[in-house]
Amino acid sequence: MFTKVWQEVKFPFFTFLVWRIFLILVAFISPAFFQLQDNFLGGGKETYQQNPLFWGHLNFDGEHYLAIAQRGYRDLEYFYFPPYPLLIGYIAKLLNGQIVMYAAVGLIISHIAFFLALTGLYKLIKLDFKENVAMWSLTGLLIFPTSFYFASFYTESLFLMVVIWSFYFARKGKWFLTGMLGALLSATRLVGIVLLPSLIIEYIKQKRGLKIASRKSLFLFLIPLGIVTYMIYLNKVTNDPLEFLHTVEIFGFQRSSALVLLPQVFYRYLLKILPNLDYSYLSVVFTTLLEFSVALIFLALSVLTFFRLRLSYAVYTSLAFIIPTLSGSFSSMPRYVLVLFPAYIMIGIWLLKKGRLVKVIYFLLNLTLLIISESLFFRGFWVS
Repeated sequence: MFTKVWQEVKFPFFTFLVWRIFLILVAFISPAFFQLQDNFLGGGKETYQQNPLFWGHLNFDGEHYLAIAQRGYRDLEYFYFPPYPLLIGYIAKLLNGQIVMYAAVGLIISHIAFFLALTGLYKLIKLDFKENVAMWSLTGLLIFPTSFYFASFYTESLFLMVVIWSFYFARKGKWFLTGMLGALLSATRLVGIVLLPSLIIEYIKQKRGLKIASRKSLFLFLIPLGIVTYMIYLNKVTNDPLEFLHTVEIFGFQRSSALVLLPQVFYRYLLKILPNLDYSYLSVVFTTLLEFSVALIFLALSVLTFFRLRLSYAVYTSLAFIIPTLSGSFSSMPRYVLVLFPAYIMIGIWLLKKGRLVKVIYFLLNLTLLIISESLFFRGFWVS
């Protein structure tokens, strides 16, 4: 029994370990690359400077999640969905309740969730492909330029874990578990709601030729309960069930609470944002070019999933890609695409077919971008 389990987790475990050691080394040498920026440092500047290798994981949005975990929601914080900070707060309060405990609990949750996500993705891919595809897919995810967010005080790890295991249990026909996980997913992020149409398609595909309408199909409608519960709470405390949408503009002048279509976003970047970049601010140039490049690549991958992967995977990827762009910006897109696991399956399939030279170039390019991105983040620069 133990041997079988170990065989299932061996590759995810060792790649996770190597990835984590690499990130620690990058964080350690990051002061050699960039000066420290004072704003949005985890725990505040004084706390951060006491242990940058620890508190750097809480920069930017990590500060908001930490605050919510400690004392609950306040105005303009409802953009951050509740499961992650509430879980952190509950566990930390059972312990000593000091700020460092909140931070440690959140980081432990992120690390455990990401390892479980890797293990689940490995198993999920092997339902359709050989093991080498799973290996290359996990590798592609781990070396992606913003993969360090999986080790940070962010929801990426939790979301990825839940969405992968939701699909896995759906593939195994365990619809009640799928529905329960889906409810957690839709409460974790707005894009979690795209799991509903994706898994309805998966259910219909599995029941082809059989009775589609059954009791088990009703379990899928547990998925919206997460976000509906949050909206009920928001209506009670703010009189606006969509408060998380109506405050999106405070997170950047490019973002809009009104819907902006994807072609318009590309138009903005090509004709307004990119031509007017100030190249004296290299960090801004880097993040803007990264945003645009990632948007182009993952748009292509989203389309390709319709031809190479299951329809449910393709629907999830395309909808989860498009929804964040409706705010009118690709800001944070390099982080948002981390949870589009079918895209990394496509990358794994592509890498498997390429020769050694292409693989080496791909690795070096991604690792270079990862070093730059993580170094910027740990030194207080906005990345995604």
